[in-house]
Amino acid sequence: MFLVGAAFVFAVFFLNVALGAFADAAVLGDVGEMLVLSCASLLFVVAILKREADRSKKDDSA
Repeated sequence: MFLVGAAFVFAVFFLNVALGAFADAAVLGDVGEMLVLSCASLLFVVAILKREADRSKKDDSA
């Protein structure tokens, strides 16, 4: 769930950067790009930490 959200938010960031580089039509400014990339990073970290917690819980029960 969180990993899919991180991928989606990163795709929005990448699309904005690509639009700015190739079409000179970026939708977000510098602060908006920073917030979107920070959100993608945060979602990615949450996804990885949840997966690690699930793995360690499974290892403890075995």
